Amino acid sequence: MDPLKVVGLDLSITEPGLTHTLEGKACTHVLKTKRVRDLRLEEIKRWVLEFTDGAELVLIEGYLNRSMSAGITGMVHGAVRLGLIEAGIPYATFPPSSNKKYATGKGGASKTEMALAAMKRAGLEFTNDNACDSWWLWVALNDHLGAAPFPLPVAQRAALEKITREV
Repeated sequence: MDPLKVVGLDLSITEPGLTHTLEGKACTHVLKTKRVRDLRLEEIKRWVLEFTDGAELVLIEGYLNRSMSAGITGMVHGAVRLGLIEAGIPYATFPPSSNKKYATGKGGASKTEMALAAMKRAGLEFTNDNACDSWWLWVALNDHLGAAPFPLPVAQRAALEKITREV
């Protein structure tokens, strides 16, 4: 069976993280935006579309509506989601607490705990939180679609029920 071409996407206005399937394995990137203010939206959208071209499904980490940056993050989500819709690329969302629960067993896990879980499960070291989150999204999506890169406890896998297909 050919590996699935899926993408995990952790969006932010300054350093979004993206993990996609390349030659059957995870390949992670972080965009350090060069533009300023709202001009970053176009830069991020183009960057995402470059890596999602031909993807079977993209999993986007949702955002916290009550956070200080919810408005800015919402604009990034809107720009990227519209780009995906226009390109005909299907996507789903996964709440941040569910991504954390899937990775660590705790919905309130810290960024350090997420990185430690990646090291424990796959021997990977991440120095960027968004890269780590996007990788876990990629793992979760593969697992959700029946191609788990490695086994996780049933309690952690239960978090996959929170994946919501949007388009």
